[in-house]
Amino acid sequence: MQKAENEMIMLELSIAFPIRVQNGGLFISRGVGRHPIRTLTSWELIFVERGELHIREEGKLFTVQAGESLLLRPGHRHEGEGEFPPDLKFYWLHFEWLAEQASAAQRQTLLNIAQYTVVNDPQYMTSLFRQFLHEQESIHRSIALECILLLILQQLSMAGAQEKANDSPGVALAWKARQIISTQFHLPLSASLLAKELHCNADYLGRVYRRIFRLTLTEAIHRQRVVAAEKRLIGDSLSLKEVAMQCGFNDVGYFRQIFRKHTGLTPAMWKKRYCKEHINSG
Repeated sequence: MQKAENEMIMLELSIAFPIRVQNGGLFISRGVGRHPIRTLTSWELIFVERGELHIREEGKLFTVQAGESLLLRPGHRHEGEGEFPPDLKFYWLHFEWLAEQASAAQRQTLLNIAQYTVVNDPQYMTSLFRQFLHEQESIHRSIALECILLLILQQLSMAGAQEKANDSPGVALAWKARQIISTQFHLPLSASLLAKELHCNADYLGRVYRRIFRLTLTEAIHRQRVVAAEKRLIGDSLSLKEVAMQCGFNDVGYFRQIFRKHTGLTPAMWKKRYCKEHINSG
């Protein structure tokens, strides 16, 4: 009886990815240091597993808590806000977006991903990043890294879609409130005034804003005012009272209190540190 010979069947696939992974890693804080100031040529995806990360992109402050992600854009300056908390743990991943290489068919299936996202399943996201790091340790570069990154981005896209589906009117109201805060922070502003301008209930607006941005309306107003104050404190032309007034604070003492709460420094200490870090820098 003749034994049948085993035939080896080869399946050749040609896959074109609209993304290219550079590298990734896991950051575990020791309670010292801060995220460096830099401008990348690639995208950076951050996912916080534990603690809270404060980071700015072009002056815009993001507070990323456990189970949340943030996309930092190429060509945009970003830097950490304050020292790393001792309980902070986050994954990071750098990648390139090759939109110009995507075919028409691929462009029809592009994912819509928000810059800041509350992840639906943080445990699954953590497992994807761990798998990514495991594959990255391999000696031979494989397409597994791009495959895992696409799964991660898909999770972020799904989270954003569900957020909008849950309460589209609420999402729209929150974003409108955020826009008002960013442009009218120097004027008298409060949760009740925002609700009045947007023709909605103040408690409802506060709830949807906190759900989407993880900040109360008062915290958001204070943060925007502090960001504006940081820029005005750099020069010598304005007094502390003038800076406070231009940023929406009628009381200098209260301004000092809020500024220190958000930066860890008094206005004078912040100005001294800024001059020390940036003078003669090139």
